[in-house]
Amino acid sequence: MQITDVRVRKITKEGKMRAIVSITIDNVFVVHDIKVIEGEKGMFIAMPSKQSADGEYRDIAHPINSETRDLIQQTILESYEKALFMPDYT
Repeated sequence: MQITDVRVRKITKEGKMRAIVSITIDNVFVVHDIKVIEGEKGMFIAMPSKQSADGEYRDIAHPINSETRDLIQQTILESYEKALFMPDYT
């Protein structure tokens, strides 16, 4: 699996969310609405989710293993860092 494209939309509002990201996997599959969040221990990603009838949020799409999650998170955070210094980077 390769992440072949990353689109970063920076968030300028107050709060912990810093960006919304879309990734393309192997030039054939897109995942939208991945959040970049600044936590107490640093930056991390939150996969797209929706609120269920019982009020809990559940991921719509997510990696099945930690290696894939690490790859996705590392790629997104690197792209986010580039976007901070390049205003037109997407």
